Amino acid sequence: MGDLLLVRHGETEWSRSGQHTSWTDLPLTGQGEEQAKSLAPLLTGRTYARALSSPLSRALRTAELAGIPGVEPDPDLHEWDYGGYEGITTVEIHRTRPDWDLWTDGVPPGPEGHPGESPDRIGARADRVLARVAPALAEGDVVLVAHAHFLRVLTARRLGLPPADGRLFQLATATVSRLSTEHGRPVIAEWNLRP
Repeated sequence: MGDLLLVRHGETEWSRSGQHTSWTDLPLTGQGEEQAKSLAPLLTGRTYARALSSPLSRALRTAELAGIPGVEPDPDLHEWDYGGYEGITTVEIHRTRPDWDLWTDGVPPGPEGHPGESPDRIGARADRVLARVAPALAEGDVVLVAHAHFLRVLTARRLGLPPADGRLFQLATATVSRLSTEHGRPVIAEWNLRP
């Protein structure tokens, strides 16, 4: 059984400012590009049975700069749809909803095509990704390049936890995490690695 490597994309203007970013396709900052390049030593030299990325440019560019070969875009790796909270920080949300928590309260609908998502909907997408990569994991390592909240939910689901337990796994920009197995059970082997 191979390992599942999770790569969060490098810094964008909004990840730096703390703005919720789902469908807004922001490029990496100069710092984000350097962060992505710095991941190469953690990712190159491996053979991947499968490499998937969110279709958004910040994830695809991170994969390219980190030197991950054969990356396929996968729409299920898209970030949480933040609905009406796209581009807004948690601090701004707390001004009108002081007790708001993404993991329990979800988000209000946004513009057409962006109704927002609940943890359970994200969990269903994560489950689809895990099912899709299971045959490849039987052959070797798999790498997924995506976004913080989505990868946190995917981690929870891989460990057999409810989607909202993704709140337990903080994930910084431009990091590599490794989910492995021990005695046949999924485990976190490494988390939030940077060179």
